Amino acid sequence: TWNVLLSFSGLVALIQLLFLPFFPESPPYLLLQKGDKAGCLKAMKQLWGEGNYHTEFEDLMKEKAITKGTKIMNVLEVLREPSVYPQLITMLLLLLSLQLCGLSATANLRESIIPYVSLGVSISELISVIFCSSIIDRFGRRMLLCGGYLLMALILVLLETSLLLSDQFLWMRYCSVVLIFLFIIAYGMGP
Repeated sequence: TWNVLLSFSGLVALIQLLFLPFFPESPPYLLLQKGDKAGCLKAMKQLWGEGNYHTEFEDLMKEKAITKGTKIMNVLEVLREPSVYPQLITMLLLLLSLQLCGLSATANLRESIIPYVSLGVSISELISVIFCSSIIDRFGRRMLLCGGYLLMALILVLLETSLLLSDQFLWMRYCSVVLIFLFIIAYGMGP
């Protein structure tokens, strides 16, 4: 039933496409990109209900004043800009390192369990995104980055230990899977 699983994401995308026209544009987009003050206020009321959004509107106006001379670039212009190459390369390497590291293959599990491990990896990535986005303002990026790397190093030591013991104790293979999930969560929270 893998085809049903794959079509589920298409169904979600179709539902989003059907309902998207009924939602307003984001207020920052309307004000900062389009310069539509009335549309911005209307979108705020539509999204957040009736109320006084003077403070939020003033913050957007300040941001508009600050970014007045800044040119908005599309994706191709960003990719052609040499000044952002170090950031793009760093981001690409970080994303590829998790995808190509082969952590899921290290657990030495039966083939019938591998789909569940893949599902667990996806859930771990989702958990890390939700968790990181909720704590990043409290702790800051530097703390999450350093803590993430330290946690990843500790988990890798534990993972190596569990892999060495997996031939002697079969239950250690499942500990390896849990450690892989924790590694992905630490990776998502930090790097």
